[in-house]
Formats: sequence, structure tokens, C-alpha cells
Amino acid sequence: MISSLTSDQAATVRLSAAVASRNEGSIREAMGVAKSVAPAVIEEVLLQSYLFLGYPLALNAIALWRSVSGAPAPKQAATDQDVWAERGHDVCSTVYGGQYEGLKNNVRALHPDLERWMIEEGYGKVLGRPGFSLVDRELNIVALLVVLGVPRQLYSHLRGALNAGAAPALVSEALDLSANFASDENRRIALETWEAVRARTRGN
Repeated sequence: MISSLTSDQAATVRLSAAVASRNEGSIREAMGVAKSVAPAVIEEVLLQSYLFLGYPLALNAIALWRSVSGAPAPKQAATDQDVWAERGHDVCSTVYGGQYEGLKNNVRALHPDLERWMIEEGYGKVLGRPGFSLVDRELNIVALLVVLGVPRQLYSHLRGALNAGAAPALVSEALDLSANFASDENRRIALETWEAVRARTRGN
């Protein structure tokens, strides 16, 4: 397994963390660096952010990207709604591994529609899209969650990155990069959460 972020991976992780920080100066700076990354990859990074940050922040980030990069909006992707449920099952079960059925049960207990949306929309429609590997998607999700300071979801996606095939050193590097955009408290939470994941991984 590759154990060091490529320059493109580092650029996208910084961009995700910057978008989550809501600091326009940081976002602009990260976008300037990310101009060297394939435009299609940047589109995926920004599109998937809406799952974690909501439409308002994602729309603002994409609008800023249009301004900074000068890149026009891409063509609309083909609608493949019929495969979202199956694709979502495959992607989500990879990310959560043996915890997948428990996750579905827990979310269903909160609200059954949320379970369906998680599988079909979250993992099928968005995170299962082609053009961006699952490892890279998970590393960028980790970056978002580090800045947001949500340990339960961060724990799941740190494990998800490992389950998708990322080397622990790669995840550590992504976490360290994104922690630069987080508050002191959220940085502490992130490091403690990663240590808990590593302890459980070592114990298996």
C-alpha cells in the first residue's frame, strides 16, 4: 500500500479541510494550489462536500471554484438512479466492513428514510460515482470531519479509509494536514479519535 500522499491527494485534502473551515481566504489559497489537480477530481471533491456540509456551503465553494479557476461547469452526469441502491450497498459495505448491518439498523432506528437516503443518495449517488477512488473519497471525508469536530462520524470514516485500502500512514498524513484548518479542540478530538481507531486495529 502507498504510505505517503501524492501532491494531488494533499491538495484535495487541504481543499476539503479548507471548505469545512468556512474561511474564504483559506479556501481561495487551497483552490490556488488545487489548480494543478485534474478539474474532474476537484469537481468530485466539492460535490461530495454537500453530504457533510450541506448545500449552502457546497454551493458557495463551487461558485468560488468557478471564479478562481475560470473552469466552466461540466456536462451533467448521466442519470443512473436504477443502480444507486446496489452501488450504495457495495460502497457502504466496503467502508463499514463488518459494522455495515449494525450501521443500517442504527440509522433505521433513528428514521427509516434516513437509512434509504444514506445508502442510495450518500453512497450510491454520490460516493459511488466514478472518477475518484474510494480511498481518495474517504481521505477527503476525513478532512471534512476533522474540521467539523464530529468524533463518531470521524471514527467511522477513519476506519472506512483503512477498509477501502489506505495505509495507516496515509490516513495519518491526511489527518495531520486537515488538522491545520481545525480549532484546537477539534484537533484534539481528531487525534484522540485516530488513536482509538489505531488501538482497535492493533487489537484485531
